Amino acid sequence: MTTMDRMTVVAIIQARMGSKRLPGKSMADLVNKPLLWHVLERVKRSKQIAKIVLATTTKPEDEILLKIAKECSADIFRGSENDLVDRYYQAARAYGADIVVRICADNPVLEPEEIDRIIEYHKKGESDFSSNTHNINGNGYPDGLGAEVFNFSKLEEVWKVTTNSRHREHPHTYFYEHPDKYRIGTIPCPTSFRRPELKLDVNTPKELEFIRAIYEYWYPKKQNFHITDIISWFEQGLSTKPPLLIAFKLEN
Repeated sequence: MTTMDRMTVVAIIQARMGSKRLPGKSMADLVNKPLLWHVLERVKRSKQIAKIVLATTTKPEDEILLKIAKECSADIFRGSENDLVDRYYQAARAYGADIVVRICADNPVLEPEEIDRIIEYHKKGESDFSSNTHNINGNGYPDGLGAEVFNFSKLEEVWKVTTNSRHREHPHTYFYEHPDKYRIGTIPCPTSFRRPELKLDVNTPKELEFIRAIYEYWYPKKQNFHITDIISWFEQGLSTKPPLLIAFKLEN
C-alpha cells in the first residue's frame, strides 16, 4: 500500500441557492427529488471516497440545502459565499481531507465510476491536479460527468498565496494558470461515451429541461442509469428532446 492509498479522500460538493445563472437550481425538481439529492446519491456510489461534504454558505437561504445533505447522510460545512478557495480549504481541514475531490452540485448525471477512475489516477502521484471534467487536455469527456482531484497540501498552498478575487472564486483557476508550479493530469474518456460535444450540467432553464427529460425517461426504469443509456436515449430516437451540444473552449 502506497502513502497515497492511506490518505483520506473527501468529496466536497459546492452548492448554494443564490446561483447567478439559475437561482435555486439545487432544489429544482427531478422526478420528485431535488437536483442536489440526486447528485449526492450518485456520489455515494463512489468506492474511493471516504467522506462526502456539502459545502454551502452561511446565508439563511441555504438552510434548505442542509436538510438534503442530512437526508443523504452527507456531512456539512458552511463558509464564505464568494471565496470558494477558503470554503474548500476550511471544509477540507475540518473533515481531515488528505485528498480533495471537487464536485459541482449542478452535475446530476455524474458517473461514480469515472470519479473513482480519476481518484485512482491521482493516487499514482503523476500530477498535482487531476481532472476528468469536460475535455481537459483533449480527454474527450462530456460536460458534467467527472471531478477534479488535488491534495490538501496543494489546496493549502493556493489558499495562502492567492489574493485575486477571480482566483478565489474558482478553486481550479490558479492551478490551470500556473503550469510552472502544478502538473495538470487527466485520463482519456472511454470510447463508448467519448462525446465532448455533449453538455450534461445545469446552468440554464433549457439545460434543466433537458436533464429533466433524461430523468423522466430513465429514472423510473433504472435509477443508476449510465451515460451510455443517455446516449442511446437520443441516438435511438427515444427522446423527444434534442441533445444539448456545445462548442466549449477552456480558457485556463
